[in-house]
Amino acid sequence: MSKPRVIAFYLPQFHPTEDNNKWYGEGFTEWTNVAKAKKLFRGHEQPHIPSTLGFYDLRLEEIRIKQAEIAKDAGIEGFCYYHYWFAPNKRELEMPFQKVLESGNPDFPFMLCWANETWQKKFWNLDGTYSKEDLAVQTYGGEKDYTIHFYDILPALKDKRYIKIDGKPAFMIYKALQIPDLNRFIDLWQKLALENGLPGIFFIAQSIKTREEKEQILNSGIDAINSVRHYDNYLEKSYVRRKLYGLYRRVFRLPIIKKYDKIFPSFISADDYLDNIFPTIIPNWDHTPRSGLGGYVITNSTPELFGQHLQHVFSVIQQKSENRHVAFLKSWNEWGEGNYMEPDLKYGTQYLDTLKAEIQKYK
Repeated sequence: MSKPRVIAFYLPQFHPTEDNNKWYGEGFTEWTNVAKAKKLFRGHEQPHIPSTLGFYDLRLEEIRIKQAEIAKDAGIEGFCYYHYWFAPNKRELEMPFQKVLESGNPDFPFMLCWANETWQKKFWNLDGTYSKEDLAVQTYGGEKDYTIHFYDILPALKDKRYIKIDGKPAFMIYKALQIPDLNRFIDLWQKLALENGLPGIFFIAQSIKTREEKEQILNSGIDAINSVRHYDNYLEKSYVRRKLYGLYRRVFRLPIIKKYDKIFPSFISADDYLDNIFPTIIPNWDHTPRSGLGGYVITNSTPELFGQHLQHVFSVIQQKSENRHVAFLKSWNEWGEGNYMEPDLKYGTQYLDTLKAEIQKYK
């Protein structure tokens, strides 16, 4: 049995930026949402308060180094940094990763996930839908923009710390099917990679939907899919059922609530047994710091139940080819969505300790 390759998604929105100051107010970071979160029902655990690292600022190198040390000790292979790139050449929240890249610190593996969606200010409704205001619009300008984008991240792809699968740097696309000429994009980047001394790129796309969607993605030239299943089928229910549930929640003033022990077995589907599907590890979830009563909450997660979830995920990937023993952890530090591994005041390092213990079984 080989050691599972656990790669953790990393949110860089823990430092102020000029655009966030303009959109949300001076000094806004993800901590703004986390600190103002309130209990919305009996037993609701909010706010979540960090312990070891505190309310950190990612402008500080010592914080970035300490994060990597804690993650490495828990057995995490590296971070998958969310990468926000808008045509023709605009980036958001790029500073933390650029500091990592330019300084060489921390000496900890990384990869990028292009979060290719329009940035919006969202106003959540009780039926699970939301109204929105566009802030930064994601467009796709064709070969010229794709080439600019490739050369923008080429220094990262060539860095010795960059995570590889099948010997190729791994690059994830959050919503691959939103790229109108996806095949062209993939072919161009593969060509540019070879021209610049790389053996190619191992492309990964995320998918939370149907097998048909996954087949469409794989037929486009994508090498693998990261399957994310933190929801049950609530949003796929009929319009009438969603409206009735929304009315129930409006009357009792509740977000969408699920229990971790009931829902975590559904995080893995039959597709996750396939070599080209990489499952997702989910320790917890609570979107209400961002979305209030329009949010989605998984309650009663514990380190013990998380351990059962890990055992399930690792048993699945052990049945695959050895170079496909990969799982993505959502997430390292998504405090505003309630999915994080960093130590907090309630459980300290217990989730990290559980992950470490489960991974060590495969040494």
